Amino acid sequence: MSVLNPAGEVQLPPAEAEVIAPEPQFGQRRRKRREADQPVAKHLRDNKTAYLMIAPMVILLTIFVIWPLVYSMYLSTFKISFYKDPEFVGLQFYQYVLVSPKFWKSIGVGLYYAVLVVPTGLILALLLASFIKTLSKKAASFMKTTVYLPAVVSTVVASVLFVFIYQDQGVANWLLSLINAGPVAWLNDPATALPAIAIPGIWLGFGITTLILLAGLLDIPESYYESAQLDGAKFFQRTWYITIPLLKNVFLYLIVTGFTLAIQMLDLPLIMTGGGPVDATTTPNLYIFNSFRDLTPYATSFSLTAALLLFVVLGAISILVFRLINSDKAVDG
Repeated sequence: MSVLNPAGEVQLPPAEAEVIAPEPQFGQRRRKRREADQPVAKHLRDNKTAYLMIAPMVILLTIFVIWPLVYSMYLSTFKISFYKDPEFVGLQFYQYVLVSPKFWKSIGVGLYYAVLVVPTGLILALLLASFIKTLSKKAASFMKTTVYLPAVVSTVVASVLFVFIYQDQGVANWLLSLINAGPVAWLNDPATALPAIAIPGIWLGFGITTLILLAGLLDIPESYYESAQLDGAKFFQRTWYITIPLLKNVFLYLIVTGFTLAIQMLDLPLIMTGGGPVDATTTPNLYIFNSFRDLTPYATSFSLTAALLLFVVLGAISILVFRLINSDKAVDG
């Protein structure tokens, strides 16, 4: 039985209140049980599937990349000798490498080599890829096979081949003699040694770069070019205003990977010049290789520290390239 309190509100007797009060708690328990019985949301199931798929790669990356990198950083704080026990020295070897003029000169040589190879290779590959796109199916297949052949040639074979080309009586000086120029000491002059090495570097990477750019060109809708032609745009105008902007992601990939690989070039300068003359072709990896072969007792620690600092330099260059070239979403044709 309910009664009215002095304020005019309905008030239940204590006995009835005790009976009715537990009902909200029972309803809350039923709602919780109902929510617990509901299936897991689809996006959560998709996330679990994605995590399971990337787990093997994460494990392999941890075993073969992250853990060796961390352990290398740990070892770089020790004096490592084959004749004595390791001795902890902290960041001493980092100081030795950072004040080494030869280390910074090798970084400059690597950057100069990358500047010679990467932009030149990209421009030539873009022009050839644009030409292949205009060919018939059979002619395009033949050109793609032909241009890819240098990619399967060993770096050692290419080095020996170009050493013969650059000899005093080689093909390069013979071509210069046709215009009453030369001969040039290609590999013995500090001014021409690195550009001479850059030419086989461009040749070796030219094929794969061309095919990647060709794939990007084929992904651009033809309607864009047709509209530009109707407006009177020439080849270079279409290339500048359509091709290059829409290939920004492809260029970003090729520039980052190209600079990273070019700065680390080892085989060509090692075989063709041995790093000379006067260290004009000593790239960072060749400098680290020579430091490791040095007869000093702590060459291992020094070369290991130089390799870690080179890793930092490569990371800084990659970040700079990403900042200069902002990637865009893909364009669906």
